[in-house]
Amino acid sequence: MRIQHLLGLAFVGVSLIAINGRSASPPVEPPVQIGLGDGNTGGWFATAKPFCNALEVDVHLRQAPPPATDNGTAYGIACRAIAGQISMARTQIQQLTVSAQGHAAQVLFQVGHPIADAGDDRAAGPIMELVLEFWPNNYMAMYHAGMSAYATNRSAAAERYLSDFLVAYPSGDGWRAEAVRVLDIIEDP
Repeated sequence: MRIQHLLGLAFVGVSLIAINGRSASPPVEPPVQIGLGDGNTGGWFATAKPFCNALEVDVHLRQAPPPATDNGTAYGIACRAIAGQISMARTQIQQLTVSAQGHAAQVLFQVGHPIADAGDDRAAGPIMELVLEFWPNNYMAMYHAGMSAYATNRSAAAERYLSDFLVAYPSGDGWRAEAVRVLDIIEDP
């Protein structure tokens, strides 16, 4: 009798766990922490990002500079780039050590890629071209730079970036098919 009682309690316990584990809506993913490295930089960038625009970037970076680390510098550069200050971002990257330049390019890509994936290749294009200056074998940056060049009627640049993308990216998926489609349009107007 005692074993049956214990088994019954175990069944009730498992049932309660199963019922409580289900919810009417899908589980919410934890917020994505933007950052490669220290948590301070990710928090800084999350706060700074709304001010990374042409009107507010200079004042914001003066009043609330990024953490004084390579990672902080990289995110400050990314903030300038998404604000459209590509020349200033380039100059700041050029002033870094070679390894810090590579890290800045990775951060810049991480920040710019969602913009491109959201469909704004025109805005992301200059960012991706800057990424390629310091990370020339980034095939997704090649793709987005090519699509931006195509969208802005820069056929020669589009052809160069998309041809490089096809060499670097052998997968037969939608990215490749779209690059081939655009190259066909450029070559046969």
